Amino acid sequence: MRRVREILRYRFEQGLGHKAISYRVGAAPSTVRETLRRAAVAGLAWPLGADVSDAVLEAALYRAAGTKTGHRRCPEPDWAAIHRELKRKHVTLQIVWDEYIAQHPEGYRYSRFCDLYRGWAAKLPVTMRQTHAAGEKLFVDYAGDKVAVVVDRLTGEIRDAHIFVAVLGASSLSYAEASWTETLPDWIAAHVRALEAFGGAPALFVPDNAKVAVIKACLYDPQVNRSYAEMAAHYDSAVLPTRPRRPRDKAKVEACVLIVERWLFGRLRHRIFYSLAELNAAIGDLLADLNDRRIMRRVGQTRRQLFEAIDRPALKALPLEPYVFAEWRRRRAGLDYHVEIERHYYSVPYRFAREPVEARITARTIELFHKGERIAAHMRGSGNGRHTTISEHMPSSHRRFADWTIERIATEAAAIGPCAALLCEKILTDRPHPEQGFRACLGIVRLVKGFGRERVEAACSRALDIGARTYGSVRSILDNRLDQAPAPRQARDDRTITHPNIRGSRYYH
Repeated sequence: MRRVREILRYRFEQGLGHKAISYRVGAAPSTVRETLRRAAVAGLAWPLGADVSDAVLEAALYRAAGTKTGHRRCPEPDWAAIHRELKRKHVTLQIVWDEYIAQHPEGYRYSRFCDLYRGWAAKLPVTMRQTHAAGEKLFVDYAGDKVAVVVDRLTGEIRDAHIFVAVLGASSLSYAEASWTETLPDWIAAHVRALEAFGGAPALFVPDNAKVAVIKACLYDPQVNRSYAEMAAHYDSAVLPTRPRRPRDKAKVEACVLIVERWLFGRLRHRIFYSLAELNAAIGDLLADLNDRRIMRRVGQTRRQLFEAIDRPALKALPLEPYVFAEWRRRRAGLDYHVEIERHYYSVPYRFAREPVEARITARTIELFHKGERIAAHMRGSGNGRHTTISEHMPSSHRRFADWTIERIATEAAAIGPCAALLCEKILTDRPHPEQGFRACLGIVRLVKGFGRERVEAACSRALDIGARTYGSVRSILDNRLDQAPAPRQARDDRTITHPNIRGSRYYH
Protein backbone atom coordinates (compact mmCIF):
# COMPACT_ATOMS: atom_id res chain seq x y z
CA MET A 1 0.00 0.00 0.00
CA ARG A 2 2.99 2.33 0.43
CA ARG A 3 3.75 1.92 -3.31
CA VAL A 4 0.09 2.57 -4.17
CA ARG A 5 0.16 5.84 -2.25
CA GLU A 6 3.34 6.87 -4.13
CA ILE A 7 1.69 6.10 -7.50
CA LEU A 8 -1.37 8.19 -6.61
CA ARG A 9 0.78 11.09 -5.38
CA TYR A 10 2.97 11.19 -8.53
CA ARG A 11 -0.13 11.03 -10.72
CA PHE A 12 -2.40 13.55 -9.05
CA GLU A 13 0.14 15.98 -7.54
CA GLN A 14 2.84 16.00 -10.24
CA GLY A 15 0.83 14.77 -13.23
CA LEU A 16 3.46 12.26 -14.34
CA GLY A 17 2.74 9.61 -16.94
CA HIS A 18 2.71 5.86 -16.49
CA LYS A 19 6.30 5.31 -17.61
CA ALA A 20 7.72 8.13 -15.46
CA ILE A 21 5.88 6.85 -12.43
CA SER A 22 7.12 3.31 -13.09
CA TYR A 23 10.74 4.56 -13.02
CA ARG A 24 10.24 6.25 -9.66
CA VAL A 25 8.38 3.50 -7.80
CA GLY A 26 10.20 0.56 -9.42
CA ALA A 27 7.13 -1.08 -10.93
CA ALA A 28 6.12 -2.03 -14.45
CA PRO A 29 4.03 0.52 -16.43
CA SER A 30 1.26 -2.05 -16.65
CA THR A 31 1.16 -2.25 -12.86
CA VAL A 32 0.92 1.53 -12.61
CA ARG A 33 -1.87 1.56 -15.20
CA GLU A 34 -3.82 -1.17 -13.37
CA THR A 35 -3.44 0.57 -10.01
CA LEU A 36 -4.77 3.85 -11.38
CA ARG A 37 -7.66 2.03 -13.02
CA ARG A 38 -8.62 0.36 -9.75
CA ALA A 39 -8.40 3.71 -7.94
CA ALA A 40 -10.77 5.24 -10.51
CA VAL A 41 -13.21 2.33 -10.17
CA ALA A 42 -13.11 2.61 -6.37
CA GLY A 43 -13.76 6.37 -6.59
CA LEU A 44 -10.68 7.34 -4.61
CA ALA A 45 -9.79 11.05 -4.58
CA TRP A 46 -6.42 12.62 -3.82
CA PRO A 47 -5.35 13.43 -1.19
CA LEU A 48 -6.59 10.43 0.73
CA GLY A 49 -8.36 11.16 3.99
CA ALA A 50 -6.81 10.54 7.40
CA ASP A 51 -9.26 7.73 7.98
CA VAL A 52 -8.03 5.78 4.94
CA SER A 53 -5.62 3.27 6.47
CA ASP A 54 -3.66 0.70 4.54
CA ALA A 55 -6.31 -1.91 5.32
CA VAL A 56 -9.12 0.34 4.07
CA LEU A 57 -7.15 1.22 0.96
CA GLU A 58 -6.41 -2.41 0.21
CA ALA A 59 -10.05 -3.37 0.66
CA ALA A 60 -11.15 -0.59 -1.69
CA LEU A 61 -8.71 -1.57 -4.46
CA TYR A 62 -8.61 -5.35 -4.17
CA ARG A 63 -11.80 -6.41 -2.35
CA ALA A 64 -12.80 -8.69 -5.24
CA ALA A 65 -9.35 -10.29 -5.53
CA GLY A 66 -9.13 -14.01 -5.04
CA THR A 67 -12.84 -14.64 -5.66
CA LYS A 68 -12.44 -15.91 -9.17
CA THR A 69 -12.83 -19.69 -9.29
CA GLY A 70 -12.10 -20.24 -12.95
CA HIS A 71 -14.36 -21.15 -15.80
CA ARG A 72 -15.06 -24.75 -14.83
CA ARG A 73 -18.25 -26.42 -15.79
CA CYS A 74 -18.44 -28.36 -12.46
CA PRO A 75 -19.68 -26.74 -9.23
CA GLU A 76 -17.35 -25.78 -6.38
CA PRO A 77 -16.94 -28.64 -3.85
CA ASP A 78 -18.84 -28.32 -0.57
CA TRP A 79 -15.80 -27.85 1.63
CA ALA A 80 -17.83 -27.90 4.86
CA ALA A 81 -19.29 -31.29 3.98
CA ILE A 82 -15.83 -32.57 3.03
CA HIS A 83 -14.47 -31.30 6.34
CA ARG A 84 -17.19 -33.20 8.21
CA GLU A 85 -16.46 -36.36 6.27
CA LEU A 86 -12.78 -36.16 7.14
CA LYS A 87 -13.72 -36.35 10.81
CA ARG A 88 -15.01 -39.87 10.24
CA LYS A 89 -12.75 -42.78 11.10
CA HIS A 90 -10.45 -43.98 8.30
CA VAL A 91 -11.57 -41.25 5.84
CA THR A 92 -8.73 -39.40 4.03
CA LEU A 93 -8.49 -36.65 1.41
CA GLN A 94 -7.65 -39.27 -1.21
CA ILE A 95 -10.91 -41.11 -0.53
CA VAL A 96 -12.97 -37.92 -0.59
CA TRP A 97 -11.31 -36.77 -3.83
CA ASP A 98 -11.99 -40.16 -5.46
CA GLU A 99 -15.68 -39.76 -4.66
CA TYR A 100 -15.64 -36.16 -5.88
CA ILE A 101 -13.92 -36.91 -9.20
CA ALA A 102 -16.26 -39.86 -9.80
CA GLN A 103 -19.21 -37.42 -9.74
CA HIS A 104 -17.41 -34.59 -11.55
CA PRO A 105 -14.84 -35.97 -14.05
CA GLU A 106 -13.96 -32.41 -15.16
CA GLY A 107 -13.34 -31.25 -11.62
CA TYR A 108 -10.15 -30.28 -9.81
CA ARG A 109 -7.16 -32.58 -9.96
CA TYR A 110 -5.99 -34.08 -6.67
CA SER A 111 -3.19 -31.59 -5.93
CA ARG A 112 -5.40 -28.56 -6.62
CA PHE A 113 -8.23 -30.13 -4.65
CA CYS A 114 -5.96 -30.54 -1.60
CA ASP A 115 -4.63 -26.97 -1.90
CA LEU A 116 -8.12 -25.52 -2.06
CA TYR A 117 -9.31 -27.56 0.92
CA ARG A 118 -6.33 -26.60 3.05
CA GLY A 119 -6.85 -22.96 2.13
CA TRP A 120 -10.47 -23.25 3.24
CA ALA A 121 -9.52 -25.09 6.44
CA ALA A 122 -6.94 -22.44 7.30
CA LYS A 123 -9.80 -19.99 7.86
CA LEU A 124 -11.33 -22.20 10.58
CA PRO A 125 -10.88 -21.26 14.25
CA VAL A 126 -7.37 -21.97 15.46
CA THR A 127 -6.61 -24.69 18.00
CA MET A 128 -4.70 -23.90 21.17
CA ARG A 129 -1.67 -26.09 21.65
CA GLN A 130 -1.70 -27.61 25.12
CA THR A 131 1.41 -27.90 27.26
CA HIS A 132 1.39 -30.73 29.78
CA ALA A 133 3.46 -30.53 32.93
CA ALA A 134 5.27 -33.61 34.21
CA GLY A 135 3.06 -35.89 36.30
CA GLU A 136 0.14 -33.48 36.09
CA LYS A 137 -2.56 -35.15 33.98
CA LEU A 138 -3.65 -38.66 33.15
CA PHE A 139 -6.08 -38.72 30.22
CA VAL A 140 -8.53 -41.65 30.22
CA ASP A 141 -11.13 -42.93 27.77
CA TYR A 142 -12.54 -46.01 26.09
CA ALA A 143 -11.70 -46.93 22.51
CA GLY A 144 -14.59 -46.84 20.10
CA ASP A 145 -13.88 -50.25 18.59
CA LYS A 146 -14.16 -53.54 20.47
CA VAL A 147 -12.39 -56.89 20.34
CA ALA A 148 -14.31 -60.15 19.92
CA VAL A 149 -13.63 -62.86 22.51
CA VAL A 150 -14.90 -66.44 22.28
CA VAL A 151 -16.41 -67.20 25.69
CA ASP A 152 -17.59 -70.74 24.91
CA ARG A 153 -15.41 -73.09 22.87
CA LEU A 154 -18.25 -75.57 22.32
CA THR A 155 -20.98 -73.21 21.11
CA GLY A 156 -18.66 -70.57 19.66
CA GLU A 157 -20.45 -67.78 21.59
CA ILE A 158 -18.65 -64.47 21.08
CA ARG A 159 -18.67 -61.48 23.41
CA ASP A 160 -17.24 -58.03 22.75
CA ALA A 161 -14.53 -56.67 25.05
CA HIS A 162 -14.15 -52.92 25.63
CA ILE A 163 -10.67 -51.36 25.58
CA PHE A 164 -9.77 -48.86 28.32
CA VAL A 165 -6.98 -46.43 27.41
CA ALA A 166 -4.92 -44.13 29.67
CA VAL A 167 -2.02 -41.87 28.67
CA LEU A 168 0.21 -39.50 30.64
CA GLY A 169 0.26 -35.98 29.25
CA ALA A 170 3.97 -35.21 29.35
CA SER A 171 5.60 -38.49 28.24
CA SER A 172 2.68 -40.09 26.33
CA LEU A 173 3.32 -43.37 28.13
CA SER A 174 0.24 -45.43 27.29
CA TYR A 175 -1.75 -48.11 29.07
CA ALA A 176 -4.61 -50.24 27.77
CA GLU A 177 -6.64 -53.17 29.03
CA ALA A 178 -9.80 -55.04 28.07
CA SER A 179 -12.93 -55.33 30.20
CA TRP A 180 -16.38 -56.76 29.59
CA THR A 181 -18.28 -53.53 30.22
CA GLU A 182 -17.83 -49.79 30.63
CA THR A 183 -19.75 -49.68 33.90
CA LEU A 184 -18.51 -47.99 37.05
CA PRO A 185 -16.87 -51.08 38.67
CA ASP A 186 -14.84 -51.84 35.52
CA TRP A 187 -14.05 -48.12 35.06
CA ILE A 188 -12.66 -47.80 38.61
CA ALA A 189 -10.79 -51.11 38.48
CA ALA A 190 -9.11 -50.10 35.20
CA HIS A 191 -7.89 -46.87 36.83
CA VAL A 192 -6.44 -48.75 39.79
CA ARG A 193 -4.54 -51.17 37.55
CA ALA A 194 -3.32 -48.34 35.32
CA LEU A 195 -1.85 -46.50 38.32
CA GLU A 196 -0.15 -49.71 39.44
CA ALA A 197 1.35 -50.06 35.96
CA PHE A 198 2.62 -46.46 36.04
CA GLY A 199 3.92 -46.83 39.58
CA GLY A 200 2.45 -43.52 40.74
CA ALA A 201 -0.58 -41.24 40.67
CA PRO A 202 -1.03 -37.98 38.72
CA ALA A 203 -2.38 -34.74 40.09
CA LEU A 204 -5.45 -34.85 37.82
CA PHE A 205 -7.58 -37.43 36.03
CA VAL A 206 -9.01 -36.04 32.79
CA PRO A 207 -12.02 -37.99 31.46
CA ASP A 208 -14.71 -36.85 29.07
CA ASN A 209 -18.30 -36.33 30.23
CA ALA A 210 -19.40 -39.96 30.10
CA LYS A 211 -22.10 -40.87 32.64
CA VAL A 212 -19.76 -43.31 34.34
CA ALA A 213 -17.50 -40.39 35.31
CA VAL A 214 -19.72 -37.29 35.39
CA ILE A 215 -23.26 -37.21 36.74
CA LYS A 216 -24.09 -33.80 35.28
CA ALA A 217 -21.94 -32.17 32.62
CA CYS A 218 -21.38 -28.45 33.03
CA LEU A 219 -18.80 -26.05 31.66
CA TYR A 220 -18.26 -24.33 35.00
CA ASP A 221 -19.20 -26.82 37.74
CA PRO A 222 -19.48 -30.46 36.57
CA GLN A 223 -20.81 -32.99 39.08
CA VAL A 224 -18.37 -35.91 39.28
CA ASN A 225 -19.58 -39.38 40.21
CA ARG A 226 -19.11 -39.82 43.96
CA SER A 227 -17.31 -43.16 43.72
CA TYR A 228 -15.00 -41.79 41.03
CA ALA A 229 -14.17 -38.72 43.12
CA GLU A 230 -13.59 -40.94 46.16
CA MET A 231 -11.14 -43.05 44.16
CA ALA A 232 -9.24 -39.94 43.06
CA ALA A 233 -9.11 -38.65 46.65
CA HIS A 234 -7.71 -42.01 47.78
CA TYR A 235 -4.70 -41.34 45.53
CA ASP A 236 -4.49 -37.66 46.56
CA SER A 237 -5.68 -36.61 43.10
CA ALA A 238 -8.69 -34.87 41.61
CA VAL A 239 -10.98 -35.26 38.59
CA LEU A 240 -11.06 -32.54 35.93
CA PRO A 241 -13.59 -33.42 33.19
CA THR A 242 -13.21 -31.82 29.79
CA ARG A 243 -15.67 -29.28 28.49
CA PRO A 244 -18.86 -30.79 27.07
CA ARG A 245 -18.55 -31.63 23.36
CA ARG A 246 -14.90 -30.49 23.21
CA PRO A 247 -12.85 -33.56 22.26
CA ARG A 248 -9.80 -31.36 21.63
CA ASP A 249 -9.57 -30.82 25.37
CA LYS A 250 -8.37 -34.42 25.61
CA ALA A 251 -6.58 -34.59 22.28
CA LYS A 252 -3.78 -36.53 23.95
CA VAL A 253 -5.98 -39.53 24.73
CA GLU A 254 -7.87 -39.21 21.44
CA ALA A 255 -4.56 -39.58 19.63
CA CYS A 256 -3.60 -42.42 21.97
CA VAL A 257 -6.89 -44.21 21.22
CA LEU A 258 -6.12 -43.91 17.51
CA ILE A 259 -2.60 -45.25 18.03
CA VAL A 260 -3.84 -48.11 20.20
CA GLU A 261 -6.51 -49.05 17.70
CA ARG A 262 -4.04 -49.12 14.84
CA TRP A 263 -1.25 -50.69 16.88
CA LEU A 264 -3.37 -53.34 18.59
CA PHE A 265 -6.35 -54.10 16.41
CA GLY A 266 -4.35 -54.38 13.22
CA ARG A 267 -1.92 -56.85 14.77
CA LEU A 268 -4.60 -58.84 16.59
CA ARG A 269 -7.07 -59.12 13.73
CA HIS A 270 -6.07 -62.69 12.85
CA ARG A 271 -5.95 -64.01 16.43
CA ILE A 272 -8.75 -65.71 18.33
CA PHE A 273 -9.01 -65.19 22.09
CA TYR A 274 -10.84 -67.50 24.47
CA SER A 275 -10.70 -65.40 27.64
CA LEU A 276 -10.29 -61.84 28.80
CA ALA A 277 -7.00 -62.74 30.50
CA GLU A 278 -5.61 -64.08 27.23
CA LEU A 279 -6.58 -60.88 25.43
CA ASN A 280 -5.03 -58.67 28.12
CA ALA A 281 -1.80 -60.67 27.95
CA ALA A 282 -1.58 -60.01 24.21
CA ILE A 283 -2.36 -56.31 24.76
CA GLY A 284 0.39 -56.12 27.38
CA ASP A 285 2.98 -57.55 24.98
CA LEU A 286 2.07 -55.08 22.23
CA LEU A 287 2.04 -52.14 24.66
CA ALA A 288 5.53 -53.06 25.84
CA ASP A 289 6.66 -52.88 22.21
CA LEU A 290 4.88 -49.52 21.75
CA ASN A 291 6.20 -47.92 24.95
CA ASP A 292 9.68 -49.45 25.23
CA ARG A 293 10.95 -49.94 21.70
CA ARG A 294 9.13 -47.57 19.39
CA ILE A 295 11.00 -44.23 19.11
CA MET A 296 8.87 -41.11 18.70
CA ARG A 297 10.16 -39.20 15.68
CA ARG A 298 9.86 -35.65 16.98
CA VAL A 299 11.40 -36.49 20.36
CA GLY A 300 14.03 -39.06 19.44
CA GLN A 301 13.20 -41.19 22.51
CA THR A 302 10.81 -43.94 23.42
CA ARG A 303 7.80 -43.28 25.62
CA ARG A 304 9.40 -45.27 28.41
CA GLN A 305 12.61 -43.25 28.31
CA LEU A 306 10.65 -40.01 28.34
CA PHE A 307 8.51 -41.30 31.22
CA GLU A 308 11.52 -42.22 33.32
CA ALA A 309 13.09 -38.82 32.72
CA ILE A 310 10.01 -36.58 33.09
CA ASP A 311 6.87 -38.16 34.53
CA ARG A 312 8.09 -40.72 37.06
CA PRO A 313 9.87 -38.23 39.36
CA ALA A 314 6.76 -36.03 39.40
CA LEU A 315 4.15 -38.74 40.07
CA LYS A 316 2.75 -39.09 43.58
CA ALA A 317 3.55 -42.23 45.53
CA LEU A 318 0.79 -44.81 45.64
CA PRO A 319 -0.84 -45.52 49.03
CA LEU A 320 -0.05 -48.75 50.83
CA GLU A 321 -3.45 -50.24 50.00
CA PRO A 322 -5.08 -49.94 46.58
CA TYR A 323 -8.50 -48.36 46.35
CA VAL A 324 -11.39 -50.73 46.99
CA PHE A 325 -14.36 -49.97 44.79
CA ALA A 326 -17.33 -48.65 46.73
CA GLU A 327 -20.75 -47.79 45.40
CA TRP A 328 -23.02 -45.22 47.04
CA ARG A 329 -26.78 -45.60 47.23
CA ARG A 330 -29.54 -43.60 48.91
CA ARG A 331 -31.85 -45.57 51.16
CA ARG A 332 -34.39 -44.97 53.93
CA ALA A 333 -34.41 -46.92 57.18
CA GLY A 334 -37.65 -48.79 57.78
CA LEU A 335 -39.90 -48.80 60.80
CA ASP A 336 -37.90 -51.78 62.09
CA TYR A 337 -34.71 -49.64 61.82
CA HIS A 338 -33.27 -51.85 59.06
CA VAL A 339 -32.03 -50.80 55.61
CA GLU A 340 -32.56 -53.03 52.59
CA ILE A 341 -29.57 -53.49 50.26
CA GLU A 342 -29.78 -56.13 47.54
CA ARG A 343 -32.36 -58.26 49.35
CA HIS A 344 -30.60 -58.22 52.69
CA TYR A 345 -31.46 -56.06 55.69
CA TYR A 346 -28.90 -54.25 57.85
CA SER A 347 -29.65 -52.54 61.14
CA VAL A 348 -29.02 -48.94 62.16
CA PRO A 349 -29.52 -47.41 65.62
CA TYR A 350 -33.28 -47.37 66.28
CA ARG A 351 -33.36 -43.56 66.58
CA PHE A 352 -32.72 -43.39 62.81
CA ALA A 353 -35.89 -45.32 61.90
CA ARG A 354 -37.63 -43.73 58.87
CA GLU A 355 -34.60 -41.47 58.31
CA PRO A 356 -32.83 -41.20 54.92
CA VAL A 357 -29.35 -42.73 54.94
CA GLU A 358 -26.52 -43.27 52.47
CA ALA A 359 -25.02 -46.71 51.98
CA ARG A 360 -21.39 -47.24 50.98
CA ILE A 361 -21.24 -50.71 49.45
CA THR A 362 -18.06 -52.68 48.84
CA ALA A 363 -17.56 -56.34 48.01
CA ARG A 364 -17.17 -57.20 51.71
CA THR A 365 -18.66 -54.39 53.81
CA ILE A 366 -21.76 -52.22 54.15
CA GLU A 367 -21.35 -48.78 55.77
CA LEU A 368 -24.36 -46.60 56.53
CA PHE A 369 -24.14 -42.82 56.88
CA HIS A 370 -26.61 -40.22 58.12
CA LYS A 371 -25.81 -36.60 57.24
CA GLY A 372 -22.17 -37.49 56.64
CA GLU A 373 -21.75 -39.40 59.93
CA ARG A 374 -21.21 -43.15 59.88
CA ILE A 375 -23.88 -44.75 62.06
CA ALA A 376 -23.41 -48.46 61.26
CA ALA A 377 -20.98 -50.90 59.65
CA HIS A 378 -21.68 -54.52 58.74
CA MET A 379 -20.04 -57.40 56.95
CA ARG A 380 -21.87 -57.85 53.68
CA GLY A 381 -24.46 -60.63 53.63
CA SER A 382 -25.98 -62.60 50.79
CA GLY A 383 -29.25 -61.55 49.22
CA ASN A 384 -31.34 -64.12 51.06
CA GLY A 385 -33.92 -61.78 52.56
CA ARG A 386 -32.52 -62.20 56.08
CA HIS A 387 -31.56 -59.59 58.66
CA THR A 388 -28.20 -58.62 60.11
CA THR A 389 -28.87 -56.93 63.45
CA ILE A 390 -26.49 -55.49 66.03
CA SER A 391 -28.01 -55.65 69.52
CA GLU A 392 -26.73 -52.16 70.40
CA HIS A 393 -28.96 -50.78 67.63
CA MET A 394 -32.13 -52.08 69.29
CA PRO A 395 -34.19 -50.29 71.95
CA SER A 396 -34.03 -51.84 75.40
CA SER A 397 -37.49 -53.43 75.15
CA HIS A 398 -36.63 -55.09 71.85
CA ARG A 399 -33.28 -56.18 73.18
CA ARG A 400 -34.89 -57.96 76.14
CA PHE A 401 -37.25 -59.75 73.79
CA ALA A 402 -34.46 -60.63 71.39
CA ASP A 403 -32.48 -62.20 74.21
CA TRP A 404 -35.13 -64.93 74.48
CA THR A 405 -34.24 -67.91 72.33
CA ILE A 406 -35.80 -71.37 72.09
CA GLU A 407 -32.94 -72.82 74.12
CA ARG A 408 -33.38 -70.22 76.82
CA ILE A 409 -37.15 -70.82 76.97
CA ALA A 410 -36.54 -74.55 77.39
CA THR A 411 -34.14 -73.82 80.25
CA GLU A 412 -36.57 -71.41 81.97
CA ALA A 413 -39.48 -73.87 81.60
CA ALA A 414 -37.39 -76.64 83.11
CA ALA A 415 -36.66 -74.37 86.07
CA ILE A 416 -40.42 -74.04 86.68
CA GLY A 417 -41.00 -77.78 86.71
CA PRO A 418 -41.20 -80.91 84.58
CA CYS A 419 -44.81 -80.28 83.53
CA ALA A 420 -43.99 -76.78 82.30
CA ALA A 421 -40.96 -78.11 80.41
CA LEU A 422 -43.04 -80.90 78.85
CA LEU A 423 -45.85 -78.55 77.89
CA CYS A 424 -43.44 -76.10 76.18
CA GLU A 425 -41.74 -78.96 74.39
CA LYS A 426 -45.06 -80.22 73.04
CA ILE A 427 -46.11 -76.73 71.97
CA LEU A 428 -42.89 -76.31 69.98
CA THR A 429 -43.04 -79.77 68.40
CA ASP A 430 -46.72 -79.57 67.48
CA ARG A 431 -46.14 -76.49 65.28
CA PRO A 432 -44.90 -76.89 61.69
CA HIS A 433 -42.06 -74.55 62.65
CA PRO A 434 -40.77 -74.17 66.24
CA GLU A 435 -40.75 -70.40 65.83
CA GLN A 436 -44.56 -70.45 65.59
CA GLY A 437 -44.82 -71.68 69.21
CA PHE A 438 -42.11 -69.34 70.46
CA ARG A 439 -44.43 -66.65 71.77
CA ALA A 440 -46.82 -69.10 73.44
CA CYS A 441 -43.96 -70.65 75.41
CA LEU A 442 -42.57 -67.22 76.24
CA GLY A 443 -45.96 -66.18 77.60
CA ILE A 444 -46.22 -69.31 79.76
CA VAL A 445 -42.75 -68.70 81.24
CA ARG A 446 -43.63 -65.07 82.01
CA LEU A 447 -46.72 -66.16 83.99
CA VAL A 448 -44.35 -66.98 86.84
CA LYS A 449 -44.07 -63.25 87.65
CA GLY A 450 -47.79 -62.98 88.41
CA PHE A 451 -48.73 -66.41 89.75
CA GLY A 452 -45.57 -68.04 91.04
CA ARG A 453 -43.78 -71.23 90.05
CA GLU A 454 -46.00 -73.67 91.92
CA ARG A 455 -49.26 -72.45 90.43
CA VAL A 456 -47.81 -72.27 86.89
CA GLU A 457 -46.44 -75.81 87.25
CA ALA A 458 -49.85 -77.02 88.47
CA ALA A 459 -51.64 -75.23 85.64
CA CYS A 460 -49.28 -76.81 83.11
CA SER A 461 -50.00 -80.23 84.62
CA ARG A 462 -53.75 -79.70 84.30
CA ALA A 463 -53.32 -78.42 80.73
CA LEU A 464 -51.41 -81.57 79.82
CA ASP A 465 -54.16 -83.72 81.31
CA ILE A 466 -56.90 -82.06 79.30
CA GLY A 467 -54.78 -81.67 76.12
CA ALA A 468 -54.86 -77.86 76.13
CA ARG A 469 -51.52 -76.86 74.63
CA THR A 470 -51.96 -73.10 74.32
CA TYR A 471 -51.04 -70.09 76.34
CA GLY A 472 -54.68 -69.06 76.62
CA SER A 473 -55.62 -72.37 78.19
CA VAL A 474 -52.93 -72.10 80.86
CA ARG A 475 -53.89 -68.48 81.60
CA SER A 476 -57.57 -69.46 81.88
CA ILE A 477 -56.74 -72.24 84.34
CA LEU A 478 -54.80 -69.77 86.49
CA ASP A 479 -57.45 -67.05 86.33
CA ASN A 480 -60.19 -69.46 87.38
CA ARG A 481 -57.99 -71.11 90.02
CA LEU A 482 -58.57 -74.49 88.47
CA ASP A 483 -54.98 -75.37 89.24
CA GLN A 484 -55.90 -75.37 92.96
CA ALA A 485 -59.03 -77.49 92.60
CA PRO A 486 -58.74 -81.26 93.11
CA ALA A 487 -58.62 -83.24 89.98
CA PRO A 488 -61.96 -85.06 89.48
CA ARG A 489 -62.00 -88.79 88.95
CA GLN A 490 -62.39 -89.84 85.40
CA ALA A 491 -65.40 -92.09 84.80
CA ARG A 492 -64.66 -95.43 83.39
CA ASP A 493 -66.03 -95.91 79.96
CA ASP A 494 -64.97 -98.61 77.63
CA ARG A 495 -66.14 -96.45 74.76
CA THR A 496 -63.51 -93.76 75.34
CA ILE A 497 -63.20 -91.51 72.33
CA THR A 498 -59.73 -90.14 71.70
CA HIS A 499 -59.62 -86.97 69.65
CA PRO A 500 -57.48 -83.79 69.96
CA ASN A 501 -60.60 -81.58 69.95
CA ILE A 502 -62.28 -83.49 72.85
CA ARG A 503 -60.95 -82.23 76.17
CA GLY A 504 -63.11 -84.18 78.62
CA SER A 505 -65.16 -83.13 81.65
CA ARG A 506 -62.15 -82.21 83.79
CA TYR A 507 -61.51 -79.16 81.63
CA TYR A 508 -64.79 -77.54 82.73
CA HIS A 509 -64.61 -78.18 86.52
